[in-house]
Amino acid sequence: METFYVTTPIYYVNAKPHIGTAYTTIVADIIARWKRLEGKEVFFLTGTDEHGTKIERAAAAAGKTPQTFVDEISSEFMNTWKPLNISYDKFIRTTDERHIITVNEFLDKLWDNGDIYKGTYEGWYCVPDETFITDTDLKDGNCPSCGREVQRVKEEAYFFALSRYKEDLLQLYSDNPYFIYPESKLKEIRGRLKDNLKDLDITRKGVKWGIPFKFDPEHTIYVWFDALLNYISALGWPNDESFNKFWPVDVHVVGKDIIWFHAVVWPAMLMSAGIDMPKLILAHGWWTVNGTKMSKSLGNVIDPIEMAKKYGADALRYFLIKEKPVWEDGDFSENALVSRINGELMSDLSNLVARTLTLAEKFDGKLKYNEGFSDNLDMTQIVSKFDSYNLSGALEDIWSFVRRTNKYINDNEPWKLNGEKLLIVLNDALEALRIISILIYSFMPETAENLSQQLGLKLGKIDDCKFGEFNGKVKRGKNLFEKVKN
Repeated sequence: METFYVTTPIYYVNAKPHIGTAYTTIVADIIARWKRLEGKEVFFLTGTDEHGTKIERAAAAAGKTPQTFVDEISSEFMNTWKPLNISYDKFIRTTDERHIITVNEFLDKLWDNGDIYKGTYEGWYCVPDETFITDTDLKDGNCPSCGREVQRVKEEAYFFALSRYKEDLLQLYSDNPYFIYPESKLKEIRGRLKDNLKDLDITRKGVKWGIPFKFDPEHTIYVWFDALLNYISALGWPNDESFNKFWPVDVHVVGKDIIWFHAVVWPAMLMSAGIDMPKLILAHGWWTVNGTKMSKSLGNVIDPIEMAKKYGADALRYFLIKEKPVWEDGDFSENALVSRINGELMSDLSNLVARTLTLAEKFDGKLKYNEGFSDNLDMTQIVSKFDSYNLSGALEDIWSFVRRTNKYINDNEPWKLNGEKLLIVLNDALEALRIISILIYSFMPETAENLSQQLGLKLGKIDDCKFGEFNGKVKRGKNLFEKVKN
C-alpha cells in the first residue's frame, strides 16, 4: 500500500491552543483524511514542544515544576484536538524518552561528520520565540516575528556548521522548485540565502530545562534543534521499520513565521546526517481577528473549543478552510462564520439533504440510473486542487456541485413527477448526496458520517465518486445544520 506522511509543527506549551494552532492542525487533518480516502496508509503526526527558557519561566510563574507544567499544557492540546475531530496517528512530546534517544543518536552523526564545534555566541535573543536574531533582522530594535523586546546575549555555545550547506540548499531548491510552497516563500528563502549564512548555536549553557548535550553536560540542547528532530524520532529513527516505511515526509504543514527553520535549518541538519529530504513544506498564512493580529495582551485570542461548542466543530472546520486560501492571511470574524453556516451549510447543503431524503423516504421501489447528471461533477479538478494543497479551491468546487444538485432538483421538481422520470431524478439526487458525503468527509467528518447513515450506506472512498444506481436504504434523521440566530 502506498504511504503518506503529514506533520504539523509541534506546539510550544507555554500557552493553551488557539485558533492559529487549531487551523494548522485542521489543515493537516484534512490532508490526512483525504489521503486515507485515496487508499493510502497515512501517518499523521502532531505533538508538543516542551523544553527551553520560556517553559522554565512560565512554570516558575505558575509555581510548578517544568515537568508538571508541560504535562498539564500538553494534555490541553490533546483535549483540544479530540472535539475538533483531529485524526492524528501519533502525538509526540519532546520529553518522551524515545525522542531524547533520537536526539542523542542524531548528535553522534553530526559530531562524527565534523559539523559541531565549540564557540561563543553573541547577539540578540527573543525569549518568547526562543529565537536568535541578527542585527539586520531586527525590526525597530525588536523581534521581527512577535515585535517584543530582545535580549543581548554573549555566552559559550556549541555550533552546527550550517554555513557549509548553503550551496547544497540552493541546489535543493533548484532541483525541487516545489520544495517550499507557496512560491513566494521559496523566493523569500532564496533571497535570505544571498547573505552570509551563519552557523547555528545549538546549545545553551544557562538553561536547565532541556536535553543535556551529551558531549558537554554543562550545556543543554537549543529548543529549536531538539524540536525539529520530532519528525524522525516519532518514526523511531534510525532503527525502527516505521522510519523506512514513511520517510521521507510528504508534507510538513507549518505557519509562515517558522519557514526558515523548516526550509533551511532542518534540511541542512538532514544533509549532515545523511537522511533524505522532505518532499514539501507547506507554509500557511496567519489569522487576524477583526483586522487585528491575535494577542493575549489585547484579549482577542480565539479559543477553538469555545467556537466548536457554540457552532459545531464541522462548521468551524468548514469556515477556516473556505474563508481563505491556505497560503494567504485571513480575518476571523464570528459574523462571517455565522453567515457561512446560515448560507452554505444550512441553505445549500442541509436543505438539499432534507428535501431529497424526505421525498426518497416515501418512495418504495427500484430507482433508475441515467448518465446525464454525472457531467455536473468534475472529480479531476477536485483531486488536482487537493494534490496542490488548494483546499479552499477544492471545497469551492465541491460546493459548486452541491449547488448544481440543488438547481437540478429545483428545475425538475421531482415532487410533481411520476414514472420513469421520477426514478431517474431521484436516483441522480441520491447518488449526488452519496458522492457529496465522500467529498466533504475530510473537511466535515461528523457531517459526512451523519449523511451516509441517513442514506443507509457506509461512507465510500474517492474511487467510489462515480454515478451508478443508488442502493442505500434512506432513513431521514435530524437536519445536518440549523440556522443560527444572530
